[in-house]
Amino acid sequence: MTAFYVVVENINDWQPYYPSQDVITFEDYLEKVNQSQGKRVRVINLCRSYRYLSTGYYCSLLAEARGHHVFPSVTTINDLGRKSLASLQLETTRQILQKLTLTTSTKSLNFHIWFGQCVDPQLAKLGQTIFESLPCPVLEVTLVNKGEWQIKQVKAVSIKALTNTEEQEVFANTFEKFSNKMWRKPKVRKAYRYDLAILVNKDEEMPPSDSKALKQFVKAADQLGIATDFISRKDYIRLPEYDGLFIRETTSVDHHTYRFSKKAEAEDMVVIDDPTSILRCTNKIYLADLLTANKIPAPKTAFLSKTSDTVLKKLIDDIGLPMVLKIPDGSFSRGIIKVETEEDLVSGARELLQNSALLLAQEFLYTEYDWRIGVLNHKPLYACRYYMVNNHWQIYQHGETASKSGGFETLPTFEVPRKVLDIAVKTTRLIGNGLYGVDIKQSGDKVVVIEVNDNPSIDSGVEDKYLGEQLYLEIMSEFLHRMEIRGR
Repeated sequence: MTAFYVVVENINDWQPYYPSQDVITFEDYLEKVNQSQGKRVRVINLCRSYRYLSTGYYCSLLAEARGHHVFPSVTTINDLGRKSLASLQLETTRQILQKLTLTTSTKSLNFHIWFGQCVDPQLAKLGQTIFESLPCPVLEVTLVNKGEWQIKQVKAVSIKALTNTEEQEVFANTFEKFSNKMWRKPKVRKAYRYDLAILVNKDEEMPPSDSKALKQFVKAADQLGIATDFISRKDYIRLPEYDGLFIRETTSVDHHTYRFSKKAEAEDMVVIDDPTSILRCTNKIYLADLLTANKIPAPKTAFLSKTSDTVLKKLIDDIGLPMVLKIPDGSFSRGIIKVETEEDLVSGARELLQNSALLLAQEFLYTEYDWRIGVLNHKPLYACRYYMVNNHWQIYQHGETASKSGGFETLPTFEVPRKVLDIAVKTTRLIGNGLYGVDIKQSGDKVVVIEVNDNPSIDSGVEDKYLGEQLYLEIMSEFLHRMEIRGR
């Protein structure tokens, strides 16, 4: 379980807020160095100043030396101390500033950010972006208008700067959400052994798990003594509060899901799926080369980077028509096209190469269904047959306004052909020991791996059709086992 401390310079600094034994002075924190051994410690440093060699500076410095997870970090403090805005000069920040229209006649403006939030909704997006670049509890931002708004200064300020009741209320409410604590009133919580963050995106069109499945994960975790908390991309800085991270949002390397996974791994948290698995699975170019190098049966495959007549003719000679073209990081049948003729190949390749420097070309193998074998830590967990959409060659068909999927059939793993199970497990051993969905085509005795998904779909009434609640318990039990090994 995580030990949690809020460190202030003087206990009176916290007077406007609900008293808590977790709020301590810097002197108290100095004495607690031996009281938290063996625990995971989270520290929010709210000292009055973070300047070099100040109390706030030493608080974060000592926390890092003790292996505690402190916010803000010494790196952030140093960045703020140097008044370096280099990390803010991102294209996303510029675009936000260019679109910023404020109802004010002044040429300069100051505003505060509390844990990435601010009072003025017009400044909310800018505030969140600045906070992500310079994560610090309370920031004061100065904007100047020189034809368009620009950032003049960003500095850390004390909670003592929040002098009026409105500011204090906003800070308290934001802090409550940020720290997963209740600071304005008491809250009785069930005692849990571990804390698990589940990363989700409520706006995702086709998430890996639907709401009913997510509730089943929560229920299973609760039975095992694991507290769960749904988090979003805005909660990146909160990761060290938890013992584990379960990603239930479609992953990609150039995406916040990969950054979350990397951060969790760096914090020595249990994470499924880990960044190596994401890297190896989400890029089909890498995966195809990995399968070939390890002699895993797969469709005939070639890489395509240009559309010259010579290259395309050789491609047709080697693979034949029809064939399938894929962008490296497509998912849910997106970024994948089937080409029937040489003309289709030329136009299809040119279209996809606009978004990727390299494509994957594979022989077309039609089957009525694809096997999906769910594998957890090298053991088959569930098995599904995903059938193709009627009059279509894929299990998903995306239209302009809606997407369709074919039928499915969920089976116990002992009813799956041994050859299919063996190749699924053998393939995942090349990736890691996480949770994977291996897509396999079978035609008679021929079995080939199509791809490996690092973040496989687990929806209520589909993948859990045979195992039911046991499927969720198996996955949460793996989290529990790994967290116990880490001795948290």
